Amino acid sequence: MKVLRVRRGAATFYAQLLLEERAVRCLDRTLGVPEVLPLTEVSVLAPVAPSKVVCAQGNFRSRLEEIGRGPGDAPMLFLKPPTAVIGNGQSIMLPRATSRVEAWGELAMILGRGCRNVAPEDVPRHLFGYSCANDVTAGDFLAPGEPLGRAKGFDTFAPIGPWIETAVADPTQLWLRTTVNGAVIQESSTGDMVLSPYALVSFISTIMTLLPGDVILTGSPSGGGRLAPGDEVRVEIDAVGVLINAAKAEEEAAPLQ
Repeated sequence: MKVLRVRRGAATFYAQLLLEERAVRCLDRTLGVPEVLPLTEVSVLAPVAPSKVVCAQGNFRSRLEEIGRGPGDAPMLFLKPPTAVIGNGQSIMLPRATSRVEAWGELAMILGRGCRNVAPEDVPRHLFGYSCANDVTAGDFLAPGEPLGRAKGFDTFAPIGPWIETAVADPTQLWLRTTVNGAVIQESSTGDMVLSPYALVSFISTIMTLLPGDVILTGSPSGGGRLAPGDEVRVEIDAVGVLINAAKAEEEAAPLQ
């Protein structure tokens, strides 16, 4: 099932996307809105409004090899603020403060139930679903010893979408592809992860409580690509979807709502 987060009037709710009907079905009947609504009657929002976005750095073997580290070093964790989250079709802002903004495609996992110290085999019971994500990064702020929050935490630096896919049978063998203006900059399988998706969620839950709606970014393969104003970046993951965002200079980007 493909799930969108939408707004109709004062109500914000999750809804099943009905592609053929170009409509959505409200998943919260307590709101009193019609069960099925045309897409034209709702505003599609970023699919999540998390308390935190937890990211794994160096969770792909190809990326670790690229930066000269071994699998025993992975993964390193960092957080992106909720204000970094945008949805499909929204613009990635290229801040004036940085001269190098990079795109890194990733698989996102969205929590449906809170958990702490959850075993890997129990993780599926706590998941809402999966999405595509882009770990947008200010590459010139990645100097040794520099905290990752500056390079990773700018507004719009966590595109997620185009929806939450709840029906992914096996997240360990998904093909991921990132393109900029049609040119492939990353292509790999989640089978190259050091910690599998379930093992990663389990590991993170030993450190912090994960809440409903929280997002786990599971790491990015080697490659990555620099963005310039006007570029279109796509993150495509088989069985999940295609996330599309354009890059704009900060002064040209529309303000976030």
